[in-house]
Amino acid sequence: MVNSRARSDRSRKRLDAARLDELGLAYVARFATSRAKLTRYLARKIRESEWVGDDDAMASCEAVADRMERLRYLDDRQYAAMRAGAMTRRGLGVQRVKAQLFVDGIAPEDSGEAIEVAEGAAIAAAIGFARRRRLGPFSVRASDDPARRERQVAAFARAGHSLALARRILAIGPEDTAALDALDAEARQD
Repeated sequence: MVNSRARSDRSRKRLDAARLDELGLAYVARFATSRAKLTRYLARKIRESEWVGDDDAMASCEAVADRMERLRYLDDRQYAAMRAGAMTRRGLGVQRVKAQLFVDGIAPEDSGEAIEVAEGAAIAAAIGFARRRRLGPFSVRASDDPARRERQVAAFARAGHSLALARRILAIGPEDTAALDALDAEARQD
């Protein structure tokens, strides 16, 4: 049976500062998040609801975010380190990490240390990416097709790795274990 009432016909739920605080607490309890992501979530809840509070709705959002920071449920530095580490372990490069931290609303002063760690693990992340995608020295067979090679370089670039590092890894053939061992040793030194 089709619902004949359109969404705009529904009465909007009433939202006040106390309910907004409950929503914020439930959100940080469920998700690792940044201050900006929490504020965006609360602002969306305000847009979807009818605000009945005495004070300004956006000021209430900021007040909830401030309270969550005071209670140490939010820590943008810690979130940046966690997010950057997870992305690096998945084989994503520094540029992808920087872009994601920017999207997550992490300020440069809070993301600096996490980005430095990602830069230090750049070679290991690129090797992990190549291993997962079976590119370069991890491919089943060597290929001299320039179009295929450029597609592989593009895959590295989309993952956030530098083009020079991508070409360096792709230059190693599947049978060249000495070059792969040297690259692994260099990754361990970083």
